[in-house]
Amino acid sequence: MKQNFKEMSNLEIASFICQELLDIGVKTTLSGGFCVEIYSFGEYTSMDIDLIDQSIFKHKEIKKKMQSLGFIEEGKHFRHPDMKYTVEFPASPLAIGQELVKEISEIETEYGVLRLITPTDSVKDRLAAYFFWNDDRSLEQAILVALKNNIDFKNVKLWSEKEGEVEKYEYFLSEYKSRSTIK
Repeated sequence: MKQNFKEMSNLEIASFICQELLDIGVKTTLSGGFCVEIYSFGEYTSMDIDLIDQSIFKHKEIKKKMQSLGFIEEGKHFRHPDMKYTVEFPASPLAIGQELVKEISEIETEYGVLRLITPTDSVKDRLAAYFFWNDDRSLEQAILVALKNNIDFKNVKLWSEKEGEVEKYEYFLSEYKSRSTIK
């Protein structure tokens, strides 16, 4: 089914792709920067849609479906001439650090259902980049998601402890608190 991506929002495009793949038995879940864009209500802008392929060994089916939708494979990304975002399918498992993601959120649009990690897991996803690669931009993204959503900080703290990053978690928490209206 061809869509006019120029007339669709990025959220609609992501939900459309997720649904099209699910319809052929390929389960994907959104993670990464586009989750930050959604959970920051557009305050942060990503340039790619990372859909974690949870179906395992389905790359040929993904490639065929994406090509049927007008996408061109360029290395590990798929690009469509009518949209600025690229789409990537990182391999399973759906995990953040050493922890498998257990809870999935869903956003329904007229084009389908987008499966995505929760706001709490989005914070952990961004913190993972900060913890392991000292990526300060990811720290800022984690704070932004935390400021705009109901986050399970106890969960994030326990995960941070398991990852051996208590000191960086404490820094994240202090930065969050310094910007939050809820003290």
